[in-house]
Amino acid sequence: MHIIWFLFAGLFVGAVAKMIMPGKDPGGAVITMLLGVGGAVLAGMLGQAFGIYRAGDTGWGIIASVIGAVFLLATHRLVAGRRTA
Repeated sequence: MHIIWFLFAGLFVGAVAKMIMPGKDPGGAVITMLLGVGGAVLAGMLGQAFGIYRAGDTGWGIIASVIGAVFLLATHRLVAGRRTA
């Protein structure tokens, strides 16, 4: 059940990140979910490593996850843009 909740939260975080950075992105719900999960993992590792928040801080964790997902989305657009040009 924890994995399903994590994937649902990843879908939510990825959707928020795509709302913050609108544009044409390939992929549907699965890519959005992976973007959100990746952002959560990235933000979780960095946030805890720098002591910004502790494991279980839900409010800060969601905010950091969205920031991480926006960072991954921007990085993806830079890499994908270079490939097509």
